[in-house]
Amino acid sequence: MPSVNERTMNAMKNNAKPGKRRRLRKVILLLALLLILAGAVWYAFRALKLEYTVTYDTYTATTGSISNALSFSGNLNLVDSAAYTASSSGTVKKLYVEAGDSVSEGDKLLRLANGETIAAGFDGMVNTVSVEEGDAVSAGDQLIQIADFQHMKVSFRVDEYDIGDVAVGQAGTVTVTALEKAYASAVASIDYISASNGNVAYYTATAYVDVDAGVLPGMQVTVTIPQEEAKDVVILKVDALSFDNTNQAYVWMKDETGELAQVFVATGVSNGNYIEITDGLSDGDTVYVEVETTADTAGGLFGSLFGGRQFNQPGGGNMPGGDRGSFAPSSMGERGDWGNRSGDSSGGNRPDMGGGNG
Repeated sequence: MPSVNERTMNAMKNNAKPGKRRRLRKVILLLALLLILAGAVWYAFRALKLEYTVTYDTYTATTGSISNALSFSGNLNLVDSAAYTASSSGTVKKLYVEAGDSVSEGDKLLRLANGETIAAGFDGMVNTVSVEEGDAVSAGDQLIQIADFQHMKVSFRVDEYDIGDVAVGQAGTVTVTALEKAYASAVASIDYISASNGNVAYYTATAYVDVDAGVLPGMQVTVTIPQEEAKDVVILKVDALSFDNTNQAYVWMKDETGELAQVFVATGVSNGNYIEITDGLSDGDTVYVEVETTADTAGGLFGSLFGGRQFNQPGGGNMPGGDRGSFAPSSMGERGDWGNRSGDSSGGNRPDMGGGNG
């Protein structure tokens, strides 16, 4: 017959078995839930991946002309201006002109009662008349001012990065900003003793320009100096280019099998929007550029996990065009506008490589 201690131990063992079984069932249930959750995640992942396809923009090479230019800001200044004064006291005997009159060098402007006669020293226009006939004047009093409003000069600053591309005699264009009038000009002189703006040195260049009536001193202008030009060449949107780790340009094109293949190209003149292709492409060739877009179905947690990229098979056909002054196709018989490397009065003239999508 079992002793009291043996009976007690047996009872404890029997009581422990149901507890172990319950814990085991909980573990099995938890594992089953985890497997179900993992399966749901895997299914959602596969379903989400099916929403992703690669999308491409297409660009077409075309034949045209392209050029670029340096561009600087400045303002108009008078070249010839003079204020005439009385050399001695007297009375204004005769006025020969009034404000607004055009005069030539040597024309009489005013005569004093003492016989002193004031004459124009250069061709110009009477800007102000400060006296009337019969007025008494003293020595040094201003009588008349004339100015040449047709022949003016522009001073503009060229920074240290661009000064090597600017020289005396270079032809250019001076455009009056407010009036949108453009005039032919040329670089007349360059002061090679530098000033500074922050950490950048700049140099002052001067150009002269003959303007129309209504163009006044002080008006802001843009001085544009052409640099490179290529006519009747293959042109491609800059956005269509990619570059490898050696900075070699290439594009993606379809091969004979319809698959995309990497094609290296050689480039020439660029205006920051379009670029000349000197080798690797022909007029009418289509190239492809992968585009990253956000898929509407890839929202929430999974959208952030997988980047929201959407991929479609190559297609479509975006002809280059619609951008300001990018290029002029040769069939149009025009020359494209310059894509300027813009400069300003502060000197920091850096290339502007901006451009829109095709």
